Amino acid sequence: FLSLSLQAKMSRPVQAQRLEGIDKNIWVEFVKLAATYSTVNLGQGFPDFPPPDFLKETFMRALSGENHMLHQYTRAFGHPPLVKILAQFFGKLLGRDLDPMTNVMVTVGAYQALFCCFQAFVDEGNEVIIIEPFFDCYEPMVKMAGGTPVFVPLRPKPPKDGKLASSADWQLDPAELASKFSERTKAIVLNSPNNPLGKVFSRGELELIADLCVKHDILCISDEVYEWLVYDGKEHIRIASLQGMWDRTVIIGSAGKTFSATGWKVGWTVGPNRLLQHLRTVHQNSVYHCATVAQEAVAQGFQRELELYGKPESYFVQLPKELQQKRDWLVQSLDAVGMKPIVPEGTYFLVADISEFKSDVPDVPDSDEPYDSRFAKWMIKNKGLAAIPLSAFYCGAHKNNYNHFIRFCFAKEEATLKAANNILQKWKREKTSP
Repeated sequence: FLSLSLQAKMSRPVQAQRLEGIDKNIWVEFVKLAATYSTVNLGQGFPDFPPPDFLKETFMRALSGENHMLHQYTRAFGHPPLVKILAQFFGKLLGRDLDPMTNVMVTVGAYQALFCCFQAFVDEGNEVIIIEPFFDCYEPMVKMAGGTPVFVPLRPKPPKDGKLASSADWQLDPAELASKFSERTKAIVLNSPNNPLGKVFSRGELELIADLCVKHDILCISDEVYEWLVYDGKEHIRIASLQGMWDRTVIIGSAGKTFSATGWKVGWTVGPNRLLQHLRTVHQNSVYHCATVAQEAVAQGFQRELELYGKPESYFVQLPKELQQKRDWLVQSLDAVGMKPIVPEGTYFLVADISEFKSDVPDVPDSDEPYDSRFAKWMIKNKGLAAIPLSAFYCGAHKNNYNHFIRFCFAKEEATLKAANNILQKWKREKTSP
């Protein structure tokens, strides 16, 4: 028996080649660190405050109501009430008549929407342009589909005298962007408002991207999960509304970010049927569909928001006001201790320059690990404050170009932000005391 069982052990590699080199994940590592050390967690991008009462109530009603079919499968590509209201809502925003059955598909969060896009559109040898810094799953998802990611960075311009830097100071170089397009290019991924920087792309920047997409006849995967979270009177412009772009764009949205319910995992794609039909093929052969009750609750949330659209009591009006205050508070906290914040125009996040804190965490010459990553781990272990290194949002070749920044999430309760401020103040006192 023993010799048989020894022979039965597999010696050949078991993992698919497409998983080669993409097994590491920043969230797995940092979530574990934050849980191990008792920390104030401004790392992961989720609110630690509840979703709005009206949304929780719709969920409870759906769960405990008479309609027992809400506990069963619904339509694979989206619960009919949800796709219907999303088609109405986004039809209004885009100035188009949308068909709920063909122009909208519901996914397990925006994450699965992205996965469907890359699997549906990217072939072996195709190139996909990714703007850096980028949400970290874009790169491995492109590689898993057999594609080659091509990176183009947003480059920071120095802020005006004495002013704090803004995410608007980080810009694409038009010639550099144009140089990345070729006959191998299949798609570009656009994330506006951008995670991690909080940059909201201007109309001029979007027109630059749109013109190149039309000229080279390529697709745009537009990750717009933070579409309602824009500050200082900025406007979120949907690239699909620009000339020539509806036909080649898949818009991705998220109830998690829209309604502060990230654990519900309800996302969606909006776009022309000629693109969405291929997403449906991937979707039906991967997750089949998402939780019916959560879709029902999100549908009712959108129904309310459509009726209150643009009014002061709309959650889409109230939430960015609340978050802008939280952002300003964290900006002041960081600025006061000498961590230079880059003021975000949107999202949950702000990036801060840690150059003035380098003396606390000495450099390790010839280390493979970017400095900001070591700094962030040291900060969790020694200061009890969690943030994410900005280098995690860059490809391997560029990680060390932007290794003196860390990303904080300010979508947190006042008590959490105060606790973070106390840590920063104490740290500053320790630095300045003789």
